[in-house]
Amino acid sequence: MIAFLNPPTVHAPGGAYSHSAVVSAGTELIFLSGQVGVRPDGSLAASISEQAEQIFANIQALLAAHGLEVSALVKLTLFVVAGQDFGAVRAARARFFGAHRPASTAVFVSQLADPAWHVEVEAIAAKTIG
Repeated sequence: MIAFLNPPTVHAPGGAYSHSAVVSAGTELIFLSGQVGVRPDGSLAASISEQAEQIFANIQALLAAHGLEVSALVKLTLFVVAGQDFGAVRAARARFFGAHRPASTAVFVSQLADPAWHVEVEAIAAKTIG
């Protein structure tokens, strides 16, 4: 089981995230490598909006391969190339995650491993054992 907490002694989250997540005993952690906007056929989506959509589709597919839904996500780390439209990433995230608010970190970087990539997202999910 996953529990999210935003205590009143800390400012309210400034976006679609929670300040903390607790993963109970009897749970398996699943670490997802950084996902970029590469489609299953190996092609790269062009715009940051299209890349973000593909990233969250990739994350959803990886979770499904483990028998999980987006509600299993505990932590996200987003790496966005400086100067790119972070709003497009937020919008794609909202479409895929709805009201789910995992703990999150967003970082602006000068470049990713491939200069054609505009955004990369890594994630941690939790799966109840048994």
